[in-house]
Amino acid sequence: MRIGDAAVAAGMTPRALRYYEQQGLVTARRTPSGHRVYDAEDIRRLRVVRALRDAGLTVGDVRTFAHLLHTMPADDVPDLLPRALGSGRCSDVEAVARRRLADLDARIERLSQLRARLAARLGEPVAGPPEPGNPGERGEQAGPGRPAGPGEQGKAGPGATVRAGADSGPIFRLDAVPPPGAAALRA
Repeated sequence: MRIGDAAVAAGMTPRALRYYEQQGLVTARRTPSGHRVYDAEDIRRLRVVRALRDAGLTVGDVRTFAHLLHTMPADDVPDLLPRALGSGRCSDVEAVARRRLADLDARIERLSQLRARLAARLGEPVAGPPEPGNPGERGEQAGPGRPAGPGEQGKAGPGATVRAGADSGPIFRLDAVPPPGAAALRA
């Protein structure tokens, strides 16, 4: 089958299929006129690649054990550990997957720290849903040192932090309610 049909059968775009071919994960045969053609084994292999990528492995990770792709099932995320001795899979596959898992854990930790810093600067809870008793949940007015809650922008008093929607631009802190035309905002 030609590249368009093969891509649809494998659940990807022709561009992705060409990329995987360029990376050595699949090899297309060519017609005398130069068109790529793929068979059922190529489609199965591409499905394995897609499942591994969807599971969090990079193309580089998959490339390190590309010679074992023919041993992996294409129906779901392939099992990366050998089921029995002599299955053809080796501990290198497990090592690659465990390295990727450690990398993902480290990235999650870095992103969690980044989120906490940003949330602290915005006066948002560091993690999880807002706790009962936060200003704004009981309709209290924000005061000095307490951030304004949702819907309190009009009630802000001196020292209140006024927040806008996430996509409405910069966040400012009002030290006092400025008179009309005054610029008492600081970033």
